[in-house]
Amino acid sequence: MEEEHYCSDPDRVRIIDGVPEALTRLKNAGYCLVIITNQSGIGRGYFQVSDYEAVHERLITLLGPGVISASYYCPDAPGIPSTRRKPEPGMVLEAARDLDLDLTRSWFVGDKAVDVECGRRAGARSILVRTGHGQSEDPAGAEFVAKDFASAAELILRTSDASP
Repeated sequence: MEEEHYCSDPDRVRIIDGVPEALTRLKNAGYCLVIITNQSGIGRGYFQVSDYEAVHERLITLLGPGVISASYYCPDAPGIPSTRRKPEPGMVLEAARDLDLDLTRSWFVGDKAVDVECGRRAGARSILVRTGHGQSEDPAGAEFVAKDFASAAELILRTSDASP
């Protein structure tokens, strides 16, 4: 979704152009699509879990029914020891266990250096997208850099093994 600083209002959710279509192409190619997100606004007391859940529900509605297989969030604020807060791979490892994912054949796409690092620590390939925070993030460690999610999806579809 478009960058919205500590988004706690579902009416402020805006989808980046091309994302629903790109997700659908990946899903149709056999990929299991998972959202992994830090939500430190909860831990910082900026909003409640119920606010996050309302925003997440709106996001899922806008992306399309059945596109996202699972979502994992970490409410921990920075500075609190956590195995789940990105760049730690805890949420990715949970998803791999829950969904029987092969992380060596998986991709982690995000717009922050912590996303790239999280994917790498989990054993997945990482793509930094240049939308949102990605416009100014250091691409070090990313296997690829893409201008947006739609471009990242096309790269995944071109680069991946015959069966995801």
